[in-house]
Amino acid sequence: MATFKREFEFKNDIRERISANIRKYRIKAGITQEQLALDIGKSYDFTRRLEFTHGEVGCSIDTLYKISVVLNTRIDKFFE
Repeated sequence: MATFKREFEFKNDIRERISANIRKYRIKAGITQEQLALDIGKSYDFTRRLEFTHGEVGCSIDTLYKISVVLNTRIDKFFE
């Protein structure tokens, strides 16, 4: 069976996009960074850096899931 390299376009700014969308949906929900941090079991500094470092700080899929639950937002919305 022959295999070949397929071509895909991967966005380089996906972490920056996720970061911006977390901030957008957090503000829309009326939740502070401190409250989000408390709700997901992370430090305030983590949530602050997650939003304001423009994707330099990432998070696990588990953390992203918790954020989606707290913000009552489907997880796929963070990737738009």
